[in-house]
Amino acid sequence: MKTKNIKYILAAGLMCCGLFTTFTSCSDILDEQPRSQFDPSFFTTKTGIEGGLTSLYAHLRYFYGNGYWLNICETGTDEYTYAQSADGNFKDADLSGAGSLTSTSSRSDLLWGTAFANINTASGIIENGASAGISDALLAEAYFFRAFDYFLLVQTFGGVPLDLGAGELKFNTSTVRTSVRNTVPEVYTAIFADLEKAVADLPDNPRLTGTVTKNVARLFLSKAYLTYAWWLQNPNNIPTYPECNRNSGEATSYFQKAYDTAVAAINAPGPYGLQPTFYDVNVATNDRNSEIMLYADHDENEKYGNGGAGYGWGSGSSPENFAYWMETWNYTEMTAQAASGAIINPVQREAVQALGRPWTRMAPIADNFMNGGVWEDAVKTIDSRYDATFTLRYHTNWQKAGGTEPYVLGANKMQVGPNEVYFSWVPESEDGNINYTGADGKLGFGEMPGRADFVVAVNHISRKKYPINWKLGIYRTDNNGGLGSKVNGGSPRPFNIAKFSEFYLIAAEAAVKLNRNAEAVQLVNVLRARAGKQTFNQNDNVAVSVDNSAAMVAATPAVISIDYILDERSREFWGEGYRWYDLVRTQKWAERASTYQIAGTGYTDKDLATYKRDIPAGYYLRPIPQGQLDGMEMSDDEKENYQNPAYRKQ
Repeated sequence: MKTKNIKYILAAGLMCCGLFTTFTSCSDILDEQPRSQFDPSFFTTKTGIEGGLTSLYAHLRYFYGNGYWLNICETGTDEYTYAQSADGNFKDADLSGAGSLTSTSSRSDLLWGTAFANINTASGIIENGASAGISDALLAEAYFFRAFDYFLLVQTFGGVPLDLGAGELKFNTSTVRTSVRNTVPEVYTAIFADLEKAVADLPDNPRLTGTVTKNVARLFLSKAYLTYAWWLQNPNNIPTYPECNRNSGEATSYFQKAYDTAVAAINAPGPYGLQPTFYDVNVATNDRNSEIMLYADHDENEKYGNGGAGYGWGSGSSPENFAYWMETWNYTEMTAQAASGAIINPVQREAVQALGRPWTRMAPIADNFMNGGVWEDAVKTIDSRYDATFTLRYHTNWQKAGGTEPYVLGANKMQVGPNEVYFSWVPESEDGNINYTGADGKLGFGEMPGRADFVVAVNHISRKKYPINWKLGIYRTDNNGGLGSKVNGGSPRPFNIAKFSEFYLIAAEAAVKLNRNAEAVQLVNVLRARAGKQTFNQNDNVAVSVDNSAAMVAATPAVISIDYILDERSREFWGEGYRWYDLVRTQKWAERASTYQIAGTGYTDKDLATYKRDIPAGYYLRPIPQGQLDGMEMSDDEKENYQNPAYRKQ
């Protein structure tokens, strides 16, 4: 089933954009109270301005953590394709012929429909805040979020309107059904001005847990400089819209600004920094750690932690954090013979980070896990990010549902007890040692001599079964030793948006473009050395003491390329929603994602097939949502010209 588009009118929905008020408690976190809307008079009071500020953070939930937003950011890239249970939302985004990406099917509508409302709220705060007694530091949060949303919009759609009905960057209070798109340079000029002011006025330390600071603004400023530099340089002649001139001679100066801004933040980190291991960054028990600079927050509080929605809903809609469902295959269909002879499910649905609710909508592309891929065998053996990114071993949990069986029969008719491994993904190099014919025929599992767990080699990843993205998985504190009563609901974890580690890769990418290879290698190696350290193996659920830092650094190429930076970005941020933007920024999307391999849609399918994608240059911009066009009182020709050229009807 396809999710229906919402009709948008740029200004009509802008006054219904606030959801929460704040500053009403003595806690150090945002105190959210449900509110249906803001009206213009609300922004003339200090209470109203403070409520608007909190709504700027709340709006992040309406796309970050939404599974359809994750889809449009990942499906169709070199990381993900559509999985067995995918509907049109995912097949359309894949561009491989199973669907068609149009102005009515692209899920980038989630951004368009949310960002402009938030931009108008930010402009209202900026215009009215000083007279209401709001400090420059608080107003800087509004400048940050206005730039944050415009940066997402310009990367996604090209030039977008700066005038929402009352003048450029002005707070609009009336319904306006016409719109004019600004050019990309005009939008970036506004973004740079807002972020530079945010850097100047924001505090070094967050005023409350999770609020923005100077270095959060620096992260997005450095990334905006980097992205604009690529746009100016335009190495592959990717078209933009509205059409405008590009001064490629200015690109170097913006690469330099990106490098300088990122390095300045690394050298003066403030309250942020790298966690000791990659596992520490993403394990749910360490959420909101010092490496996470911005997130769409959630918690287990049913009333306030999810925009007023309960986590028992499982509705698959914002503001729930349900993104992890999409990358989870239906592992619950495993069955085994128990000690009594009964057939039971050895691995049942559980509200833990490694499992959670399966939806089988997005499958990782098999090429990544094979020789030549970002997770090839040479990487798996020394890079802890592999273990701390994927669920590779599936532990039995029937006892948590009240089952009393002492064991089930696993591979080679060997016994597998409670909390032991029943199924594993193994490296491609092990494929020759696996007997697929004598094992579990239902799911296409294989056996290896002497092992009680069933296995499949990663060169047989299919649309039906594949490694789960462990980083995004659910976590609850109220399972009480069971499987979890709300395993079908959204996750009460924050959805991470920005990490301190990205400074190193932004600076490294800029250094490559500036022909400063030594600096690029040094920056990349900071993260690679960290990736070699491991104190906990999440797939084995056991503490370890491993230090492969020297081997990781030794394996770094002597000369760093943009492709290698993209590989590192994949290993750091796999499946988190970065990928489409990374490939579009560097103009590598078609080169890296135009073909891919994966096995079929049945459990026993194991032979890889090659799929081709059609990625025309015009698709480096997403379509303006049809609902926006339908809601504007403009001529048909004007509406057609408003749309990005690759998606026009004519």
